[in-house]
Amino acid sequence: VAQVGEYVPITATKVYLNLGVPEKAEEYAKLPVQGVGLMREEFIVSSHIGKHPCALIEKGEAQKYIDALADGFATVARAFYPRPVVLRTSDFKTNEYRALEGGDKYESTEANPMIGWRGCSRYVSKEFEEAFRLELRAVKKVRDGELKNLWLMLPFVRTVDEVKKILGIMKEEGLERSDDFKVWLMAEVPSNIFLADQFAELVDGFSIGSNDLTQLIMGADRDSERLAKLGYFDERNEAVKR
Repeated sequence: VAQVGEYVPITATKVYLNLGVPEKAEEYAKLPVQGVGLMREEFIVSSHIGKHPCALIEKGEAQKYIDALADGFATVARAFYPRPVVLRTSDFKTNEYRALEGGDKYESTEANPMIGWRGCSRYVSKEFEEAFRLELRAVKKVRDGELKNLWLMLPFVRTVDEVKKILGIMKEEGLERSDDFKVWLMAEVPSNIFLADQFAELVDGFSIGSNDLTQLIMGADRDSERLAKLGYFDERNEAVKR
């Protein structure tokens, strides 16, 4: 600790890290950081569960999904406790959900899944709402287990009404914003920027999702190597910086 103090300057800026693999939590928790600013849920679903949540619900195995998610969340929250861990709820695209076992039954084939049925648009839809509620129940299970440092972040938010509906669903599942439970929004859609003041009234903070934000401001698919080589996907572009 003394050595860290010698080489790491103390500033008012908090340093959070991104984490996708729960197994790395113990190792990364030793770093001089103030918490996890983005814990990606997708790795747990794809690597530890491997099945589409709707398929598990249909088989009567919803609790297995909840427990598996909660185990992953708790591993990270416990390692970093009492520092905050901001969990981003699921943001698979339709092609990624189709790749999960049983996914082809519940997912259509979209021409452009990058701007299709993903993020919060799933949570407020009848076809996926119950699966989203399982995620919330996993979060509540971890927090009820005294790991109150687990917070939440909403991905790919398009409208203010979406956030209001989702906060309502969260309340029904026993999760409400409080001094020890913060809800952030990942600002990655231009509507979040234009209506930042309205979104700010509903959440506790923003995390700038620069990849998708650049993609949507520049109209350039971030997965396109050709557009990247031509210079269109550039987070340093003046439009993105403004």
